[in-house]
Amino acid sequence: MRLAWFLLALLMAITGCTEIHEVQRAAGATSPLSRQATAYIGVPQNGNDGSTTYHRSGALAAQAVAAAFAPYVSRVTVGIEMEAFDSALGTAKAGGYTYLLYPEILRWEDRATESTGKPDVVSVKVSLVATEGAKVLDSAVVYGKSSWWTFGGDRPEHLLPKPLSDYAASLFGK
Repeated sequence: MRLAWFLLALLMAITGCTEIHEVQRAAGATSPLSRQATAYIGVPQNGNDGSTTYHRSGALAAQAVAAAFAPYVSRVTVGIEMEAFDSALGTAKAGGYTYLLYPEILRWEDRATESTGKPDVVSVKVSLVATEGAKVLDSAVVYGKSSWWTFGGDRPEHLLPKPLSDYAASLFGK
């Protein structure tokens, strides 16, 4: 009986210590994108969960997108302030960028996981738009969830690099 409880506790500890990362990609770009391209990253509205607005979360999401795509394009620029999609597209066109990458925060929950056991959760939709013709080439929703067993310091933006990097690699043929 003790062995069964030990194995159950071990299983819970192992699975509870695992972060979850996921990319749900919409049907879109089927051939690799150009590595000579340039990209402008729009800064979306900050995330909120109804009662709490997570200040700077829009900028953090945009910076995470920029870091993921930087290895694949010749130049990446992040906007300096929040802008709606149409405004970001205008900025990208005016700057002569090939692509607009526009993140939209769907869910951003920064929890006190260490004391509550509630994990941090983030979900960001990323739209890839050709500035010439304003055509959406691809989009994906990236998702991350922290483990319930942390030692503090985890934040939603820490859950974005892996799924965003996977998404960027899929668009440029790794």
